[in-house]
Amino acid sequence: MEKIEDLIENFSLLESWEEKYQYLIELGEKLPMLSDDFKTDAWKVSGCQSQVWLVPTYENGTISFQGDSDAIMVKGIIYLILSIYQNKSVQEIKKIEVDKIFAKLGLGEHLSPSRRNGMMSMVDKIRFYAESFEK
Repeated sequence: MEKIEDLIENFSLLESWEEKYQYLIELGEKLPMLSDDFKTDAWKVSGCQSQVWLVPTYENGTISFQGDSDAIMVKGIIYLILSIYQNKSVQEIKKIEVDKIFAKLGLGEHLSPSRRNGMMSMVDKIRFYAESFEK
């Protein structure tokens, strides 16, 4: 995974939505495949138009995530979200101001309302997992 700061910089260099869309697809192609064993309702993110699965692993005080989708562009969004939240502690996850990061990426005005809702559903699921590991 790339650092989110690098991804923000890369997005800022792209002038048109078509270029950003293509870059999202390229990021989605970098997302490691998720085993079919995890593509179950137990790991599914509700509120997404496409099928999305997020699987957390808690180890040594940090949470890492695997994710996948049946839609290539959504895989790119998962890549971005995981770049934000990957290998963070519960406290770090709680402090992330994801709306500001999404604004810097410049995707908000181009994604459909259902894609934005799905993106926030993924963030909510990550926060839910973080809270469950805090207890």
